[in-house]
Amino acid sequence: MKRKYTENKIIGFCRNMFSKKFRLVVPYESKVKITGGILFQQYLYRCTEKVIQEINIGLMEFLELKQEYFTPEMILIGMLEHKNSGLIKIFEEAGYQPEEIINNILGMLYNRQEIVPQRSGEKFQKINLTPETEDLFKIALDITNEFNDKYISEDTLFLALFRLDYENLNKIFKETGLEEEKIKTAIKTLRKGRRITDKKAESKVDVLKLFTLDLTEMARKGQLDPVIGREQEIMRVIEVLSRRKKNNPILVGHPGVGKTVIVEGLANRIAEADVPETLLEKRILQLNMAEILAGAKFKGEFEERMKAVKDEIINAAGSIILFIDETHTVVSSGSADGISASNILKPALAKGQLQCIGATTFQEYKRYIEIDKALERRFQQIIVNEPTIEETIKILTGLKEKYETHHTIEYTSKALKIAAVLSEKYISNRFLPDKAIDLIDEAGARKHLSMIYVPPDISRLEKEKVKLKDAQILNFEKKNFENVAFIQQKILNINKKLKSLRSKMTKSRKSSDRIVKADDIAKVVTRWTGIPAQRMLKTEAKKLLEMEANIHKRIVGQDIAINAVSDAIRRNRAGLKDSSRPIGAFLFLGPTGVGKTELAKALAEFLMDDEKKIIRLDMSEYMEEHTVSKIIGSPPGYVGYGEGGQLTEQVKRNPYSIILLDEIEKAHTNIFNVLLQIFDEGHLTDGQGMKVSFKNTVIIGTSNIGGKKIVKDIKKIGFETKEDSEKSYNDMKKLIMNDVKKLFKPEFLNRLDDIIVFHSLTRENLKQIVNLELNKLQKRLMENEIEVEFTNKVRKMLLKFGFSEFYGARPLNREIEKRIENPLSRMLIKNELKKKDKFIIDEREGEIFVK
Repeated sequence: MKRKYTENKIIGFCRNMFSKKFRLVVPYESKVKITGGILFQQYLYRCTEKVIQEINIGLMEFLELKQEYFTPEMILIGMLEHKNSGLIKIFEEAGYQPEEIINNILGMLYNRQEIVPQRSGEKFQKINLTPETEDLFKIALDITNEFNDKYISEDTLFLALFRLDYENLNKIFKETGLEEEKIKTAIKTLRKGRRITDKKAESKVDVLKLFTLDLTEMARKGQLDPVIGREQEIMRVIEVLSRRKKNNPILVGHPGVGKTVIVEGLANRIAEADVPETLLEKRILQLNMAEILAGAKFKGEFEERMKAVKDEIINAAGSIILFIDETHTVVSSGSADGISASNILKPALAKGQLQCIGATTFQEYKRYIEIDKALERRFQQIIVNEPTIEETIKILTGLKEKYETHHTIEYTSKALKIAAVLSEKYISNRFLPDKAIDLIDEAGARKHLSMIYVPPDISRLEKEKVKLKDAQILNFEKKNFENVAFIQQKILNINKKLKSLRSKMTKSRKSSDRIVKADDIAKVVTRWTGIPAQRMLKTEAKKLLEMEANIHKRIVGQDIAINAVSDAIRRNRAGLKDSSRPIGAFLFLGPTGVGKTELAKALAEFLMDDEKKIIRLDMSEYMEEHTVSKIIGSPPGYVGYGEGGQLTEQVKRNPYSIILLDEIEKAHTNIFNVLLQIFDEGHLTDGQGMKVSFKNTVIIGTSNIGGKKIVKDIKKIGFETKEDSEKSYNDMKKLIMNDVKKLFKPEFLNRLDDIIVFHSLTRENLKQIVNLELNKLQKRLMENEIEVEFTNKVRKMLLKFGFSEFYGARPLNREIEKRIENPLSRMLIKNELKKKDKFIIDEREGEIFVK
């Protein structure tokens, strides 16, 4: 029943009656006039091009049916028959079935026309308009004025049909169930505040639909995430929007704190009618700058698109609020040609024709917005601060259901709390709540993937089944039916195995397997940062209390040093220390070979489960003034800019590390100024202006200052002997501190958590170190399945040649290499030591032998 007319068909079938402007047409071969045409022509001046096209189609139907009068039914036929009829969307929005309604109306309209043509034979000389047709356009003009339009559009003309006192149409609308109020509401909803101010308005592409995203519409459809908290910020935005002047808020804050979400929260409130009356009819459209820029190859094309968006918003007469996320992009976009998007928007902002919400970061605001005073004064700045851990937990609780539905898993309350706490504690280069949301999202994804993981046995059988099916098809094509039956039996057997394996897999997966716990969150933190957060989560309290005992497993003696470091770590973990500062900052003093570096390695193993988590800098390489740039990176304009600093880049990659500054006394004075900032603020700004956090680092400086005095007084205050006392240690420390104060500035020393003096090692200490080193050697040999034992003679020999009051334990390592490892390596290469055998290593006249 329904027929579609293309524009070419209309033009080909008809000719222009009045002028090319109207495209009101009649057949070529006849010279006709329209009765009442002068008044009708005046109405046509006020119609859009699309309405003229629909009148053309109505006239074509009128002529084809050979009717005597051009009635409103013909115009309705033209509207329904148009290939791009806007009535389809109106019916959909009003809750009707468009295809069904259109077919029903067309059926009724055609059936009501006279079956026997009123005219026959001669060519038509005139088209008679009924009074109702002229009344229709008069009513349509009144509705057009109601809508503040300049031209009669398709929707206002259709609405006029309901108000027309015309029995034929009234019956049709009643029979099909069409109601004026529903149609009017649907028209207003679809228009979204848009006005018809141009004849081509309905034929134009909807630029707002192309280049913007309707947040209010998305909110009504439930497509936006819930917004938890941020009531004050949303109210502040509403207040600014309600101002008479300078009513354009711009949200400024760190990336990830929730600037965009605040605007989405406002969209949700508008959708729920929870806003002042002045904002109830507003729509929030988010500008998609990427879409505007995409494909704008020729000069002026970008500006044309931007202007089209601006004009459409202005035509909406204040019913649209434009949201520009990453507002700084409007300043930089299009600026190559001397005009940017901001220059296109500025006049409209200045006149109050366009209302806008912006969002950008502090850095970008300063770089792009603040320097453009004309643009800055159009906006009212609203600072968006990072939420607290407590607020983040509430946000995560509010979003929990959305993520549970997406991943088909569940989150425990503890998991949400741990996500907020661990992200704040260990992920220092990002901001809440974004980093905490990403944590629960990734933990949910990992849990979901573990649930749908297919075991290798099932995967192998599935592949085998596919191969068998291919072979079966091949044999069937060759008509080898015996093989087909044989293969089919194999497939049935595989199906039985698969059913059994899948049943076992389903039973093995408990309902608890789909629950994301605190442990799962900690695993993600470990993957992101390398921090053993999972282990810390479980046993940190117990582990911290036993810290000294753990470190003593690899450090002999140095009780005071170990106790001082352990206390500082516990203060940090208990929350008694400023959380923005590094975990600890220490200065280790003492002669060479007493365990300063070894203690740093022991701390790395204890805190991070990996002794390699040490960032080691030899400060003898930083003796010159310009070497500061090696620490933080070269500033702009200098060689090496963009490569990053040797310290800052390593801390970025490994935020949870031990920083070992070897021979710190050799560093240039400017290096100490850099360290002061780290000790005080817990962060450092690199050469590129990026802030690098040091709050999860332990900073240790080592020095040999006072080493000779320590060795000289070894007998007086011998370490690890019963005669030692705290008083003797403090006396020695005071003695050495005189030298330290001469070398280091007071402001540097005052910012250290502790200055720790290491004693020289005694012979008793060396005995324990011998045992530790030989135990390590035994473990290495056991990896090659060779079991060895060392006699006391071997131990005494190593102690005799490896002991030195001046050089500490370093000579011992050399003696072990020379007297034990070298001979053993030769025996291994000669196959004199066989695997799975047990050997005793003894000493004779300074040489070892195996028995």
